[in-house]
Amino acid sequence: MPLTLKPVPGSFAVCRLPADSPLPAWFRPRGFSSVSWTDDELSIACDGSQVPVEVQCERDWRCLVLQGPFAFDLTGVLLQVLQPLAAADIGIFAVSTFDTDYVLVKGHAFERAKQALRKSGLILIE
Repeated sequence: MPLTLKPVPGSFAVCRLPADSPLPAWFRPRGFSSVSWTDDELSIACDGSQVPVEVQCERDWRCLVLQGPFAFDLTGVLLQVLQPLAAADIGIFAVSTFDTDYVLVKGHAFERAKQALRKSGLILIE
C-alpha cells in the first residue's frame, strides 16, 4: 500500500539555541512542535510566528506528516519520502516521533515537493 502524507497547516521555524539553554518562555507547544537537546545544541521546531526575531533560526518551513503509526521494525518508510525529494533537489528537515515522521521543506519548494512525492506514487491528502 502506498504511503500517505498530509500537509500540516502553518509556517514553521527551526531554531538553534545553546545546549545549556532552558526551554524558552516564548515556546508554546501547539500543533506540530518538537524539542531536541544534545550536548551541542537545543533545537526547536515550532510555529514560526511565536519565535522572536533575535532567535537564531530558519523560517518559512512547511510540514508534511506521514500517516502512521509505523512499527519500529518497519524499514524504509522515511526513505520513500526522502528519495523523491532528493531527486528533485529539495532539502528537508525531518523529525521522528514514537508513531510517525514529519518532513519539513522550505516554503518556496513546497508545491514542487508535493509534485515530486505524487509522481513517486505517494498519496497526499489535501
